[in-house]
Amino acid sequence: MGWLQSGASREELRERGLTAAVIDASFDANDGEIFVVMGLSGSGKSTLIRMVNGLLEPTAGDMIVAGDNITGLRGRALREMRRQKVSMVFQHFALLPHRTVGENAAQALEVRGANRADRQRAAEEALRMVGLDGWGGSYPDELSGGMRQRVGLARALASGTDVMLMDEAFSALDPLIRREMQDQLIDLQHTLGKTILFITHDLNEAMRLGDRIAMMRDGRIEQIGTSEQILNDPANSYVAQFIQDVDRTRVLTAGAIMERPVAVIGAESGPRTAHKLLREHQMSALMVVDRSRRLRGVVYETDVAQAVRSGANSLEGVLGQAHQVHTDDTLAQFIATAAQAKVALAVLDRDERLVGVIPRVTLLNALADPEDPEMTENLRTGPVAGAASAGAGLPS
Repeated sequence: MGWLQSGASREELRERGLTAAVIDASFDANDGEIFVVMGLSGSGKSTLIRMVNGLLEPTAGDMIVAGDNITGLRGRALREMRRQKVSMVFQHFALLPHRTVGENAAQALEVRGANRADRQRAAEEALRMVGLDGWGGSYPDELSGGMRQRVGLARALASGTDVMLMDEAFSALDPLIRREMQDQLIDLQHTLGKTILFITHDLNEAMRLGDRIAMMRDGRIEQIGTSEQILNDPANSYVAQFIQDVDRTRVLTAGAIMERPVAVIGAESGPRTAHKLLREHQMSALMVVDRSRRLRGVVYETDVAQAVRSGANSLEGVLGQAHQVHTDDTLAQFIATAAQAKVALAVLDRDERLVGVIPRVTLLNALADPEDPEMTENLRTGPVAGAASAGAGLPS
């Protein structure tokens, strides 16, 4: 999809008297994901989003939105697609100053022809979701910039579309408010599961929000991948140079670097079973979970051996507290915890179930720059790695 001129560069097209905004750009945004298109000014990202909502028509290729090919749609059919399938959050809010916050939030439903009661109910619910409960009777000029952007987000939510387009939606906000809005969007996405196409020029914002990211340059998509894939395996020198100053500790998450535990043991098991597992897998410690796989704690080989010798029938007497993190915690949030842990960190999901572990050597490898093979090799084989592996009781 895109302004397609196969194989040609922008310079070659200019020689033919043509200006290409987007060239050979193809991607799929999955249901329920935040797909970020990231690039500097002039990279083609804004043109791309204008094709998604039908403001611009590709010169070649197809644009499929919610299962329908919108390429070539005109008039009423195009307007209906925008009303029913795609909502938009703008950089500069685009609120109607003479209408209340509630009326602005309900605008899309009014255009669609919904009755007043339904509009008001949907607007109130959307305002509540974005933290503006009770502000429906106010006017835009009574709100701060961050609050006005929340109204814009509420308007998109109230429309009820499955697809949301956000074009530099937070770039006009102060840094602290911008981060609050990012947090708000992440929380809403966990609840609502919208398909969001998010345009930004800010790499840190892209890395923080995107389930996947498309990196654009000169109208072309250079790489598509998760933030971890782009950080750890840049597709070319341009991407590598672009990400070289990214703070990896604030991008990589526990869920991205965790490993599956070699073995765990049920809380109802006894010391003899634990001792057998520890010896079979040559581990120094073992995570203990209940029948729902919720973490109960950790047992150590020396304590388990003592319990076997004393004839104990339960792990309760030797159960210790495991250091734990959650899948969406960033490395910056748990590096200090990892330094205190005797064994691998336990990684829990939102339901507090054990889903993985992070041995210390795995954490060290995640911090290494993939473009610096010497540093990576030192972390893998050096004395720090050896000590970390021995303390983890799990493979590095």
